[in-house]
Amino acid sequence: MTAGDAHARARWARRGDIALRVVAAVPLAYATASLWAMAIARLLPGDRAEASVTAALIALALCAIAAMWAFAARSGWQAIWTLAIAAGIAAAIAWISIDATGRL
Repeated sequence: MTAGDAHARARWARRGDIALRVVAAVPLAYATASLWAMAIARLLPGDRAEASVTAALIALALCAIAAMWAFAARSGWQAIWTLAIAAGIAAAIAWISIDATGRL
């Protein structure tokens, strides 16, 4: 393997890492924030409409934080797994809440 091959391989590895971070920052951060909005809205006391608006505002900040985290993580894979786990926790909270109350 020549030095040019190693350089080209490193360049493609870097591009792949950036692509993973973009996937984590855009669709996965949005999905994670949406799931957290659903979970938070179900946990907040008070009127459903007010809880939904409050949860949506919190989720807007969470989406921005998740997108920043995607580019601050050590690797693209770590960003994806961290956001996937956060989304899974939010989905579990929402699922348990729906199952416990019996209403959507």
